[in-house]
Amino acid sequence: MSDTTTMRAISPASWGGPEVLTAVTIERPTPGPTEILVRVYAAGVNPIDWKTRATGGFGMHGEPPVLGYDVSGVVEAVGVGVTLFQPGDEVFGMPEFPRQAGGYAEYVTGPARHFAAKPATLSHIEAAALPLAGLTAWQALVETAGLSGGQRVLIHAASGGVGHLAVQIAAVRGAHVIGTAREEKHAMLKELGAHELIDYTRQDFAEVLGRGSVDVVVDAIGGDYGTRSLSVLRDGGTLVTLPLSDEVPPPAGDGDPRSSRSGFTLVEPDSTGMRAIAALAAEGRLRPLVESVFPLGRAADAHRQGEAGRTRGKIVLSVREG
Repeated sequence: MSDTTTMRAISPASWGGPEVLTAVTIERPTPGPTEILVRVYAAGVNPIDWKTRATGGFGMHGEPPVLGYDVSGVVEAVGVGVTLFQPGDEVFGMPEFPRQAGGYAEYVTGPARHFAAKPATLSHIEAAALPLAGLTAWQALVETAGLSGGQRVLIHAASGGVGHLAVQIAAVRGAHVIGTAREEKHAMLKELGAHELIDYTRQDFAEVLGRGSVDVVVDAIGGDYGTRSLSVLRDGGTLVTLPLSDEVPPPAGDGDPRSSRSGFTLVEPDSTGMRAIAALAAEGRLRPLVESVFPLGRAADAHRQGEAGRTRGKIVLSVREG
């Protein structure tokens, strides 16, 4: 008889390089009030995972700590008060972020409203690639910047995990989409809805676009990209910086012609946003690109590939078949 009280998970034995990731057997969680227990089929891999693995990050409270936020799976059990889901439902989500979710595991618990019904059009692998990056793109473009039809938006790192989804969301909303990416990725991005593409290895985006030429900038790179992007914003435009960086530009003051809003934005679990991106995926208008799939036990290899910084779209861990 199989043990129903424990589960496999991936935990850093210490904070450091990919080699610290270790397979462990830990107690299977139990859903509390308003929570669901999800049997995980796939877990997304995100930059915050390897950054947390390296330094401990924030929000890690487990003993042992378990990495991972994006998950897709099947509801195993529900806690008291849950009305949205029942056992057997297919769901995907980003529970608890930025607190520990423990997605690199066979089971995960989280508030029911941190999940959404998995679109039937997506496999578990594809669905696990969507929550954190998709919500980040949705909240940056729709909720923070208020992007509307006819506006011009510049998306840095357009072929990355957040970027390729931001391109699609911006295109769906009727914006003119400009992206920075290596030339070999331009054809793929045009298929996703980009209108203009700039090879950042050969061109300075600020010189190509000119001053005051865009309404919204989404900076998924960090460093000096945010400061450099201010020059291309029109008066009253919005700069959304996603990576936490010492170089995030402060909000522009009165009389500053560059921007009315700029600063660091951290994604939040959100039921409304999850349902919005799920609807777009179900309609075929939002497609997560998965470049590589690794079994759970090879999480270290997934991190090595992610840290190399050349991935198109997302990397996903396969936790079980289905």
